[in-house]
Amino acid sequence: MSPYDSDPADRRDVDRIVTAAADGEDQAVEAALRPKLLDEFIGQERVREQLSLVLQAARKRGATPDHVLLSGPPGLGKTTLSMIIAAELGAPIRITSGPAIQHAGDLAAILSSLTEGEVLFLDEIHRMSRPAEEMLYLAMEDFRVDVIVGKGPGATAIPLELPPFTLVGATTRAGLLPPPLRDRFGFTGHMEFYAPSELERVVHRSAALLDVEIDPAGAAEIAGRSRGTPRIANRLLRRVRDFAQVRHDGVVDREIAAQALAVYEVDARGLDRLDRAVLDALLRLFGGGPVGLSTLAVAVGEEAETVEEVAEPFLVREGLLARTPRGRIATAAAWQHLGMVPPPQSPRGAVPGQPDLFGGASS
Repeated sequence: MSPYDSDPADRRDVDRIVTAAADGEDQAVEAALRPKLLDEFIGQERVREQLSLVLQAARKRGATPDHVLLSGPPGLGKTTLSMIIAAELGAPIRITSGPAIQHAGDLAAILSSLTEGEVLFLDEIHRMSRPAEEMLYLAMEDFRVDVIVGKGPGATAIPLELPPFTLVGATTRAGLLPPPLRDRFGFTGHMEFYAPSELERVVHRSAALLDVEIDPAGAAEIAGRSRGTPRIANRLLRRVRDFAQVRHDGVVDREIAAQALAVYEVDARGLDRLDRAVLDALLRLFGGGPVGLSTLAVAVGEEAETVEEVAEPFLVREGLLARTPRGRIATAAAWQHLGMVPPPQSPRGAVPGQPDLFGGASS
C-alpha cells in the first residue's frame, strides 16, 4: 500500500523522519526486518499472549480462527502481526486496504477468490465504503455474499458460498468502525506504544539483521528518541548507520547516535523541527498560551490541520502541550524542555503584555 493511501494526516506527515507513516523505503526494509513467528515478535505482551491462545485453540480444533481486529497508532506492528497469523496457521495471506475497496463488487471479487483457511488482511478497514462494509457483514458471519445482477425491478441476488477464512482488520481509528462490524470480530487487540526497553531490543534485532555494529548505549539513545514506535526506531537506526559509515568507522555508540540525530533535527525527547516550532511559538510569542489553533498555525507557517493532527498528538502525549476550551497552553515541562523560564503568573483572564482596564500592562 502506498503511503498516500493512508489517512490525510499521514499524507501531510510522510516527509518527517519521525513520522509513523510508512514510505516506500520503509516498506521494503520492513519486509526484511519483520519477525515471522509470535515468539520472535517484540513487545505487545498482552496481545501476543491472547492471540497465541486463539491460534493454538483453532489449530487443535482443526477450525478457522475467529476474525481478528487490530487497532492502534501506525507503526506498532499491525501488518506484521497479520503476516504472523498466516504463518502460524500455515495459510496464505491476501493483503488489501479499505481505501482500495470503493465498491461492493471490489470486495466480492476478492472474497470469491479466497481459498479455505486463507487470511485476508484489510488495512485501514474504517475507510472502506459503506456498500462494501454491508457485504462484509454477511461474509464474516455466514461465509456468504449476495451478488446483485441487473438493475431496478429486474435485479436478482445470487447467493455465493465462501470457504471459511479469517479476516484480520487493522485500524488506526477504532472509534470510526460501526458497531455491527466491530461486533463481528471474535478477537480485538489494541496495540500500545512501546517502552524504551522494548525499543532497545527492536533496535538490537534490526541492527543485527542490517549488519550494523551498535553498542547498548547507542541502541538506548535511538530508542529514547523513537516516540514509542518501532517503525520510527528502525528508520532512525538506518539514518544513524549512514552517518556512522560516512563520517566515522561505522560503529554506533551513544555519541555517534546523538550526533547523527542532531543532524536530522531529532532531539533527545524525539521532537523534530515542527514539534519544536510549535512549542517555540507557543512560548515565545504567546507566553505559553492560551492561544487558538489557527493563530498558532499561522505563527509556525503551517496549516491548522497539520498542527492539530501531525504535531499536537505527540506533544500532548508527552505532556508538553494541553488542549483547553480557551486554546492551546504549554505545560511546565515544555518550558523546561526548551530551556526557557515561564513568565510570572498573570491575573486570571489577563494576557501577558496586553494592557488591562486601568491602562497598565499585565505581567
